[in-house]
Amino acid sequence: MAYVVPTEFVTKMVDAGESKLLMSTRDTLIRSYMAGAILALAAAFAVTVTVNTGNALVGAMLFPVGFILLYLMGFDLLTGVFTLVPLAVLDKRPGATWGGCFRNWTLVFFGNFAGALTVAVFMAIIFTFGFSEAPNAVGVKIGHIGEGRTVGYAAHGAAGMLTLFIRGVMCNWMVSTGVVAAMMSTSVSGKAIGMWMPVMVFFYMGFEHSIVNMFLFPSGLMLGGNFTLMDYFIWNEIPTVVGNLVGGLTFVGLTLYSTHYKTAPKRVLVK
Repeated sequence: MAYVVPTEFVTKMVDAGESKLLMSTRDTLIRSYMAGAILALAAAFAVTVTVNTGNALVGAMLFPVGFILLYLMGFDLLTGVFTLVPLAVLDKRPGATWGGCFRNWTLVFFGNFAGALTVAVFMAIIFTFGFSEAPNAVGVKIGHIGEGRTVGYAAHGAAGMLTLFIRGVMCNWMVSTGVVAAMMSTSVSGKAIGMWMPVMVFFYMGFEHSIVNMFLFPSGLMLGGNFTLMDYFIWNEIPTVVGNLVGGLTFVGLTLYSTHYKTAPKRVLVK
């Protein structure tokens, strides 16, 4: 589990951002679709574990399995590209522009959404025996999650929106820390351990992850959750995306870049 020092893994962050920004449309969509699908399946798994064991900590401890797998297979989440891709632009890498950055974010958003929605449909079929009966216990739980984290925020008005946004910020602070932690090691076990810790924190603390929510909320609507599609977008997905962008880029990407890559001049001591 060889450790990579910050000056080296931050360079890897910039290199990764450049690679993702310059990737073809086809590859970007395929990789983001698979990332959304795998993370959605991990979310379904974690909720199932929580319902069956009655212990949310167990579900949170097992959820990172999906995140680790998708990262090791080279797939892309919106939360990760929010943090990495702008660094290539800031570093003025050849071909890296803000237009290319927004293009990447847009493609990854829709790819993640399509993958998560696919799994949402599949799991709704499983939870209801092809929509032939009422949802099972896990399906009911997902429906309640959708209600609590849309109309539940709306009931608090501006305070609810602020809470939702901050939970989005905190989420990608942790998730992007997991992305970076994978670059701190050259072994699979080291990468897995590094990713596991912050991702478990985000899931157990109930922070808002835009891609996980792309599964939970469409599933909730299909499984009888008492909220609307507009509730989902206004009182969850859109503020969560903005919060994820701020959290990952501000507290992970820019801080590491500014202090380990573009370091300030050393102080000169006057004798």
